[in-house]
Amino acid sequence: MLGNFVYSNPTKLYFGKDSLDDLSSALNGYTKIMLVYGGGSIKKNGLYDKIVKILHDSGKEIIEDGGVMPNPTVEKLYEGSKIARDNNVDFILAVGGGSVCDYSKAVSISAYCEGDPWDKYFIKFEEPDCKIIPVGCVLTMVGTGSEMNGGSVITNHAQKLKIGHVFGENVFPKFAILNPEVTFSLPEYQMKAGFFDIMSHILEQYFSGNDDNTSDYIMEGLLRSLIHSTKIAVKNPTDYEARSNIMWTATWALNTLVAMGKSTDWEVHMLGQAVGAHTDATHGMTLSAVSLPYYRYIMPYGLDKFVRYAENVWDVDPTGKTKEQIASEGLAEMEKYMGEIGLVMNISDLGVTEDMIEGIADSTLIMKGGYKVLDRDEVIKILRESM
Repeated sequence: MLGNFVYSNPTKLYFGKDSLDDLSSALNGYTKIMLVYGGGSIKKNGLYDKIVKILHDSGKEIIEDGGVMPNPTVEKLYEGSKIARDNNVDFILAVGGGSVCDYSKAVSISAYCEGDPWDKYFIKFEEPDCKIIPVGCVLTMVGTGSEMNGGSVITNHAQKLKIGHVFGENVFPKFAILNPEVTFSLPEYQMKAGFFDIMSHILEQYFSGNDDNTSDYIMEGLLRSLIHSTKIAVKNPTDYEARSNIMWTATWALNTLVAMGKSTDWEVHMLGQAVGAHTDATHGMTLSAVSLPYYRYIMPYGLDKFVRYAENVWDVDPTGKTKEQIASEGLAEMEKYMGEIGLVMNISDLGVTEDMIEGIADSTLIMKGGYKVLDRDEVIKILRESM
């Protein structure tokens, strides 16, 4: 049964090949723009020049903050917050993938934060009570859904922690520009990592509860679309239909809609983020490496949902099979698919060694929304199975 909820999503989306044409009007009323981007790929593919021209033609003052790393660090957050505050910027324009969007939202609430934003937001999980600088996103990589939610993930290497906080709608981007063609130049490894990040977002929300609700039907449709389109995209990365469907699925996977009225898990993300905190590995690949061992471990506790997943997502024929057999076959089909599109399947391939396991377990936050609340020994067992 769906629980009580209030749903609101204030982010305005501009989608399609010509969506960048809307950037100027989307920035009406703002004058000092902090342009945030990553390692410089937008300068190589020409997107940087297009955006700078639009900003100059619109009479905007540009303050640049480049060099955002794939797993944004707390040190970078402090640096960006100072840039925003010292220059009195009135809008942050994130041009990049989920890391750039996450980082920009963190800067937006940290520039005028009294005290340490890492401690306030990512350790104590408090909400911002200071001035918030509005954010907009020009998306270059799909996967995180950060373009239409309040989530932000920051890494603290000194503390061996990678922590996400999902903030309220006052932190959501004001707008997001989504042009599937911009994602064509993404390196293959990053593209595939993004594909599984999308799948994991859906599964984290799907594998909880055993009621019959609309959200689960929507997620099954999103998963089927994702599986179909990603198989096409790995063979032909410039297939516009496939890449546009994937981009749209990524946004709906984590814009808070399908979580409404139900509990959600997120333990796979806690495991993956702990791996990332110790290895700095690509986020989507840390998720793919831990997912199957985790789901096989919790399957007995949510057996009916795993049966439904096998039948409705992977078309497993239940005839003459026990629930356990059906559910296991569904996970076997998922494993086959993951291998087919070229995902990392073991954390050892991401640089994890046996002597790191206990430290990663200590960095893993325990969630309570799934079918099984893990203890530390169970976390270690799953991590070892992920090797």
